[in-house]
Amino acid sequence: MPKIKTHRGAAKRFGITGTGKIKRSKAYASHILTKKTRKRKRNLRKSTILHSRDSEGIKKLIPYL
Repeated sequence: MPKIKTHRGAAKRFGITGTGKIKRSKAYASHILTKKTRKRKRNLRKSTILHSRDSEGIKKLIPYL
């Protein structure tokens, strides 16, 4: 069996926690920040866990992470 290539775009966007769950960063934090509240911008800085249904496809894209 040949090695599976890692999807480099997915590898830059996702990470894996110690328990095997997929981490992701939140969207809507890059521009048009003046109308967003301080609390909302602060919460957008935090990373979150990907939903279990979505993580099945992402694990195929990043098999060696």
